Amino acid sequence: MKIGVLAMQGAFREHIASLAALGVEGVEIRRERQLEGIDGLIIPGGESTTIGKLMVDFNLLEPIRELAAAGMPLFGTCAGMVLLARDIIGSDQPRLGLMHVSVQRNAFGRQVDSFEVDLEIPVLGEEPFHAVFIRAPYLERVEPPAESLATFMGKTVMARQGNLLATAFHPELTNDLRIHRYFLEMIK
Repeated sequence: MKIGVLAMQGAFREHIASLAALGVEGVEIRRERQLEGIDGLIIPGGESTTIGKLMVDFNLLEPIRELAAAGMPLFGTCAGMVLLARDIIGSDQPRLGLMHVSVQRNAFGRQVDSFEVDLEIPVLGEEPFHAVFIRAPYLERVEPPAESLATFMGKTVMARQGNLLATAFHPELTNDLRIHRYFLEMIK
């Protein structure tokens, strides 16, 4: 199995390290031709407006939309969640626009308001997941076929829609590999 990690900006190296810890090859994606031969794609955290603009500049939006439409699993964390959302509240920035969700950027505050919390995520089992939120978004609205997998303070912070997975937090910044493993199970 070979998983692409969009390497425009943000925490892509940490995702590659998480994949390696699970025995899976992670490859950095910066150009359209690098999408060939991958089994799934992770869109990391970072600055969603910057990543979206670079995806336009490097002609990646439409090829990634086509891969998703063909069934390739995509996993977006933090900024990646923003880029997967159909609606970004108060923004017309470039996005993939694939998930039937509305996202609020920087919803929990600025960088200094970053925090960690243990989340109940039933699809991962009974043990809470220690989640790292950094200038995190949340989903204001989740519409079918999208479904909420985890909430914090009444807001959705993890969602799935078929072959699409999104988290508002950064699982790649922890040693808990359950969310990456869950994504790999989506691919299998």
